[in-house]
Amino acid sequence: MSGFPDIDPGTVWLVGAGPGDPGLLTLLAHHALSQADVVIHDALVGSGVLDMIPASAQRIAMGKRAGRTSPVQETISALMIEHAQAGKRVVRLKGGDPFVFARGAEEALALAEAGIAFRIVPGVTAGIGGLAMAGIPLTSKQISSVAMATGHGPDGSLDPKLDVEGLGRSADMLVFYMAIETLPELTDRLLKSGRDPQTPAAIVSHASLPDQQVLTSCLGELREAVKRAKPPTPALLVIGANVALRERLTA
Repeated sequence: MSGFPDIDPGTVWLVGAGPGDPGLLTLLAHHALSQADVVIHDALVGSGVLDMIPASAQRIAMGKRAGRTSPVQETISALMIEHAQAGKRVVRLKGGDPFVFARGAEEALALAEAGIAFRIVPGVTAGIGGLAMAGIPLTSKQISSVAMATGHGPDGSLDPKLDVEGLGRSADMLVFYMAIETLPELTDRLLKSGRDPQTPAAIVSHASLPDQQVLTSCLGELREAVKRAKPPTPALLVIGANVALRERLTA
């Protein structure tokens, strides 16, 4: 693609694939895929994006999904380094943005320590682009603060360092990634922090994809709504006044 830098042999590009819709892939990300010899991709990368990988490129699936046996981070990093050292042009394709709850920092550090040249290609993170596709603006005139957090720690439970109550008291809009399993604890702690039970809330599943689903409720009733609807994963939990704008911002 004219005007874009080429991937040098023996280097790795950490590329954000966006929330799923191939139309949200950046031009630089598309250019990277067109040049790749090897693409190491996550499970959360949309099929439409994967279809853009050239037939000549080796495609390696290394996705991590909750509740399933998944490759460890060290294995993924070693695989990137191995192919780069073999002189390949490597694309590490990550859902959303590499540096937003995607462990891109750990992978970049591993490459740096191995002396492998790399480039970061930012992507559209689901907590912004995915919500927009669901008709939920992250900010508006009435919103002065936003907080994003992961809904689970390394072992699948909430990270003990996460100050859920503090977030509940301080941020107008809250976005939790991968929070279905920990939703009961999250909602209980937010309510105990003083958050109004009538605060609008939503679960956005498969954000930006054709099968996207949006479950809306209020914070106090969300837990029971999720039990009934059983929304699919991956999903975002979003809490705040702007969720109520969805009724007017979706056709």
